[in-house]
This record gives sequence, C-alpha cells and structure tokens, in this order.
Amino acid sequence: MKKLLTYVICPLIIIGLAYLIVNSIMEPVKFNKERTAREADAITLLKDIRTLQVAYKNVHNHYAPVMDSLIDFYNNGEMTIVKQIGSMDDSLAVARKLVRRETIKMKVRDTILVDRKDFKAENLRTIPYSGGDTVIMKSVIKTVSGVNVPLFEADIPFNSLLKGMDHQLLVNLNYERTDQNRYPGLQVGSIENPNNNAGNWE
Repeated sequence: MKKLLTYVICPLIIIGLAYLIVNSIMEPVKFNKERTAREADAITLLKDIRTLQVAYKNVHNHYAPVMDSLIDFYNNGEMTIVKQIGSMDDSLAVARKLVRRETIKMKVRDTILVDRKDFKAENLRTIPYSGGDTVIMKSVIKTVSGVNVPLFEADIPFNSLLKGMDHQLLVNLNYERTDQNRYPGLQVGSIENPNNNAGNWE
C-alpha cells in the first residue's frame, strides 16, 4: 500500500497539481490573446461607422440616428465632391485662370471605403463574435457653450464581443473598467462629452 501511494498516487497528484497551476497561468494569456484579436475586428467596425457618420453629417448636418439610416446612406446616398482641375502649384496655369474647381455628385458607395473589397454596409450592425448582438448607436444634438452640436456614439460591450470566453476573466475586465469609470467595452464618439469622435482605444 505504501509503495502504491509513493509510486502511483503521489505522482498522479503532483501531475494534476502541475496541470492546474500551468492552466491557471495560461488561461489569462489565452484570454488576452483572443481579446486582442477580437478587439482588432471590432475597432475596424467602429472606424467604419465613424467614417460613414462623418460623411452623413457633412450631407445632413446631423448624425444618422439609427443604423438603418447609415446603411441606407452608404447603399443609396450621394455626396457632393469638390474636384480641382489643374494645380495651384502651377503659377502659369493659375495666372491664365486654368485652375478651377468643379462640384460633382457621387454615390457614397463609390466614394467612401472603396479600397475595402470586403466591406458590406449590412455588417455594420452586428458585433463580431457575438452571435448576432447589435452595435449600440446613438446620436443627439446637444447645446455646448450655447451652440447646438451634433454628437454620436457607437458602443460594443465586452459582454457581446468576448462572448464565450472565460466568464470570470470577463467579469474581472468589466469590473476593472467600471471601477475606473470607463466604458466596459469599445466605444467611438460620445453623446455625453464631445471628444471629436475619438475611440476609447486611441
């Protein structure tokens, strides 16, 4: 019995404890690696929303109130583009009044995010990895120093973005953000404090 304990049971207990220790060390490492990858995709999404919201505001003088409006703006909207003919650096052309500007209307989808072959406006509404949760988007017109200022924000909560990952580490992350008075997730813009549409990751 003593030999069984020494040669079989004790080594099994040691191996089990070693596994638990290694796993407890590696779990946060895996969590942070996966979190970084997911955040990169979410940040790209929020940057796309910001790009379209700024364009929408340039056309309508306010931000899109709901995601459907933003998607429709991309798919069907038009923008006024100022095109310069000739170069202001060419003094001879300037002297001969050959440099001029033309205002033309272009489809939004032919103007914005054209370098992104994978871009689909319909994907703006859905948080990656969430199983279908939607981006929380708000827009308001707020009086700041006596001036009406259009504001918007788009939010992706960690609870949606990191769905399916280690629950306790997710709880800890949310608590840490809340304790620091920071949004527990990724956010671009703000309807509370004008921030020039900055993202909270920047």
